[in-house]
Amino acid sequence: MKQNKYDDPGFFANYSQMPRSVGGLEAAGEWESFRPMLPELAGKRVLDIGCGFGWHCRYVRGQGAASVVGIDISENMLARARELTEDPTITYRRLAIEDLDYPNGAFDVVVSSLALHYIARFDDVCRTVHRLLAAGGSFVFSVEHPVFTARAAQDWHYGPGGEKLHWPVDQYYEEGLREARFLENDVIKYHRTVSTMLNALIEAGFRIRKLSEPQPAAELLAENPAMRDELRRPLFLMVAADRLD
Repeated sequence: MKQNKYDDPGFFANYSQMPRSVGGLEAAGEWESFRPMLPELAGKRVLDIGCGFGWHCRYVRGQGAASVVGIDISENMLARARELTEDPTITYRRLAIEDLDYPNGAFDVVVSSLALHYIARFDDVCRTVHRLLAAGGSFVFSVEHPVFTARAAQDWHYGPGGEKLHWPVDQYYEEGLREARFLENDVIKYHRTVSTMLNALIEAGFRIRKLSEPQPAAELLAENPAMRDELRRPLFLMVAADRLD
């Protein structure tokens, strides 16, 4: 299933109002943890899969990447990315992650931010990315944490006064499709365990370099005290893996 909710006008309008959509990487709670996981970027050929508004594409180019390609299934996303980009070395292309068709070894770094939980076959993505990477290449990505995706409700358990009592985890080992509610829309996501993801990377020929389950940056917590609830359970899982040669 190649889902494209972001070309739905109502969904895209809601997404465009999110803090990370307006403020970019600095407004994304996980960015301060994701950035150090990136490899040296100077002179590298970079692919961003599920590039959205192109924030990561512009960042890696600013770090000296030789060329950057951002792919996304959503024309709305790509149109906004092109509006925000004034750099001929960054190319945006409408393409589903499942249909990546670049030659072997075409890139040195592949990045992905919060896109791969929309993909049914994570193992296929790992094999494809491994093929696309040159020797010594790196794959760095973030997904919604399996603690977050296990239940389709993706919500707290509330007390009688509406207080957030705890985050329930259930059906963790029942991998597969979840119909979640996101931005007032029903969205298909795919839950998989941490071990399933890491083993898929290892079996595809990657070495896991670093893992992160980031907490919101102190600055964001100071600006928005309500975000302190994000310290009670992991929201994101981030992985840096290098191709074994």
